Parts: sequence; structure tokens; C-alpha cells
Amino acid sequence: MFTGLIEEIGKITKSDKGNNSLYLTVECTKVLDGLKIGDSVAINGACQTVIDIYTNGFKIFASSETLAVTTFKSFSYGTYVNLERTLRLCDRLDGHIVSGHVDGTALVSNITRNGGTVIFTFTPQHNLLRQIVHKGSVTIDGISLTVSDIDSASFKVAVIPHTYNNTTLKYLKTNDTVNLETDIISKYVEKYLSSNDNNNKDAKTIDINLLERNGFI
Repeated sequence: MFTGLIEEIGKITKSDKGNNSLYLTVECTKVLDGLKIGDSVAINGACQTVIDIYTNGFKIFASSETLAVTTFKSFSYGTYVNLERTLRLCDRLDGHIVSGHVDGTALVSNITRNGGTVIFTFTPQHNLLRQIVHKGSVTIDGISLTVSDIDSASFKVAVIPHTYNNTTLKYLKTNDTVNLETDIISKYVEKYLSSNDNNNKDAKTIDINLLERNGFI
């Protein structure tokens, strides 16, 4: 479990392709503190298991499932990535609950500035947009962000200078692809409503009638 607060920007120093898999070596310093083989680290929002540790980094094995739903397959030497160690029970939850299980990807469709704020517009895979709400939480490349606006095809986040300067957001360009994890609570609500609508297993759309039948309004 993670919070979406990035501890450090790491760098890919080695990328070895296997049989529909990938071994990645990540250069870093801060997240090595107390890190052990078998521990989990979120790399651009994807929870990965550490399989080896060096004086200046660590190594992970990315499975076929990870390659299928994340941007990992585009990683190469010199790629910068966001890193976060797992949440400890004694920590404050300053971001939001992040599982590290990437749901899919989103396209950077626009980047604008408003004073010191950088406004990103993301166009996600269509099935993910229904789990994103205005003022709700979303995870972009492992970063906990708040949705500032949303329409039928895309959503926006307004990024403060600290977050922009201390994450890989500063490297993003229009038409880049990012990892996206929607709010875990929205997934459970959607699943509950679609599978418990009066035992109607064909119910797939959440609308005003469905909410009323289930006592939400």
C-alpha cells in the first residue's frame, strides 16, 4: 500500500528484456534506506518486488501483466521514474490510498500554465474515466493528485510547483503516456452497484435509477 507521495526520482540504468518480461535496474539513494530483497517499491505507480540491491540502486522483475497495462515497456537507459516505498502503519496518510496496481494508461493531451500552477489534461482509456470524479483522487505515474475538472473524454489536474519540481511531471510533454490508477473506493462502489442491483447480473451502467434502487439517493 502506498500514498502517492513521491520520495525520490530514480533513473533506469539497465533494461534487460526477457520472454515477455523485463528486468529493470533503478539508480536511487533515498529509497535504499532500510530496503530489503523482497520489499515492494512503487515505480511510476506500479508496485514491484525488489529482487536485488546494490550500493546505488535496486533491481526488479516486471511480469507480462505489468508490461501489458503500464508504460514499463517504453523504459530505457536514462528514463526517470517516480519512486515510493510502502506505507508504514505509523505514517500519516498525506496523499490517498494507492494500491500500486495500475489500471491502465492515459495520454497527456494538453499542458498549460496559470501562474505557478501547471495544468495537465489527460485522456485515459475510456473504461477508466467512469471511475474518476471531480475533486476526487487519482494517481498519475504514482503521484497522488486531485481532479480539478472532468468532461466526457478527459480530466485535468492542477499541479503546484513543489509537486511539479519533485516528480517526473516536469519531464512530461504533450502526447506522452502515463500510468493511471483510479481511486480504489470508486472501484468497489462500481463493482457493488453493478453486481448487486436486485441480483441483476446484466446491470453494467450506473445511472440515477440504479443509485435510487440501491438506496444511495
